[in-house]
Amino acid sequence: MDPSDSQLGPHIVALGTAGGPRWWNTAGRSERSGISTAVVVAGRVYLVDCGQGTGRQLKNAGLGIDQVRGLFITHMHSDHTVDLASMILFGQFERKDPALDPIPVYGPGPRGKLPPLSARADSAPEVVAPANPGPGIKQLFETLTAAYATDINDRIFDSLTRPPSQHFDVHDIVLPEGTGFDPNDNACPDMEPFTIFKDDLVEVTAILVSHFPTAPAFAFRFDAAEGSVTISGDTAPCRNLVRIAHRTDLLLHEAIDLESIAGQYTDQVHMNATMDHHRRAHTTARQAGELAAQAGARSLVLHHLVPAFAPAESWLKARETFAGQLFVPEDLEIISFASTPRVTSDTVVEPVKATS
Repeated sequence: MDPSDSQLGPHIVALGTAGGPRWWNTAGRSERSGISTAVVVAGRVYLVDCGQGTGRQLKNAGLGIDQVRGLFITHMHSDHTVDLASMILFGQFERKDPALDPIPVYGPGPRGKLPPLSARADSAPEVVAPANPGPGIKQLFETLTAAYATDINDRIFDSLTRPPSQHFDVHDIVLPEGTGFDPNDNACPDMEPFTIFKDDLVEVTAILVSHFPTAPAFAFRFDAAEGSVTISGDTAPCRNLVRIAHRTDLLLHEAIDLESIAGQYTDQVHMNATMDHHRRAHTTARQAGELAAQAGARSLVLHHLVPAFAPAESWLKARETFAGQLFVPEDLEIISFASTPRVTSDTVVEPVKATS
């Protein structure tokens, strides 16, 4: 099935379903690429996050970067941005039509200050890039372009490619006035969703979510004529996520298996500090089901699975708290978000596999 076929109706393609800055060993089971989701409406692609392998997975799904009409980054962690460099560099050759407008890119602005030091620390670490320790998406794009200037200039002068500035139009997401946001003291204030992008097919709204100390961190909602999909980004349970996902047709939510991830650490100090983060900044499958139920979502998709090799039953705990359709997709599977009558089945539905 061609995932770009407009007759499919609005749908997502799970390009990558693994979370975390790790190369997971899935022990012979299906490999999971880094987190990235294609929202497809009438053949147009709206891409959320650029985890490891995003560009390759677009190709494997039969989607082209020339179909991408927007790129949305939930937060600045590396597992959500690492393939932005390859999109910048390889996109020069994939987007051949000079009439194509630049792809609008939206993501967090600069953090503004360093995060607080873990209570587990016994000394202060050295700050990386002290002159600019918390760049946002616009500065990241500019820095990556500068870092690869040798390659880019070689392609421009020798192969006559167009520069990245003609392929991407990058915007820091500007928060509405009066939110009270502070990256250390108030990273997820109660607020209403606000529009960051709109064309003739979709409206994209954003809201702050709770992924402390990473801030700002966003969830995104895509509303099309035929349905809606909400993507949580990385977050602990929070009211803002319930607010933006209100009666959404499809909620894609991150999930972590705390027991499985704890077994990945051998250094006790590192494990304690990292598990502190996981407990306060992520969501278990059971909690994700609770959030989906509170929001009145029609269907729930668990992705950004951490660790990627956790047993399937750990994700199926969402059934305990959510009575709608539950999906735990493999990479490249297609899930519709077209509006349909609400269901109460607790069946895990097998999505359709995308083919190139």
